[in-house]
Amino acid sequence: MSCPIARSLERVGEWWSMLIMRDALHGMTRFDEFQNNLGIAPNMLTRRLNSLVDAGLLERRRYSERPPRHDYVPTMRGRDLLPVIIALLAWGNKHFAPEGPSVVLINRKTGAAVDPILSDPATGRPVEQPDYTLAAGPAAGPRTRQRFGAISDTASSTRKRAPCRRRPTLTARTR
Repeated sequence: MSCPIARSLERVGEWWSMLIMRDALHGMTRFDEFQNNLGIAPNMLTRRLNSLVDAGLLERRRYSERPPRHDYVPTMRGRDLLPVIIALLAWGNKHFAPEGPSVVLINRKTGAAVDPILSDPATGRPVEQPDYTLAAGPAAGPRTRQRFGAISDTASSTRKRAPCRRRPTLTARTR
């Protein structure tokens, strides 16, 4: 499947995977740390860790020969998942925490709670509809092109410059 969302979910769509990545991005590296924090069965944790290593999200590093033991460290690909996890945290707090948030994102310098926003690096503006939309990319097949249209089809007729190739960034605004 050529859909980037489907391809991503193939790697991290199982909820244990997201929780393992959350913990790894928060500094946990050892099998027993993941197991104790998550309460996951050892065989399930082994499968999920192997899958995350195979997907290039974690790197296995041996720290003991006898018995053989490994740390699991996020790769660059794994670290790039952090904005997605932060966005899920904010979305969950907003829609599924009637008792209030149990974990919040804060500014380290001020201690203020912040809400993450996806921003356009060219303008600094939040990526929100109707100013932004999805469009078929250069590798899109005919079905995707039919569904989303080409970039030139969706761009405003007043826009004269080429589309920005920089990735949107996740920033935060103070509450």
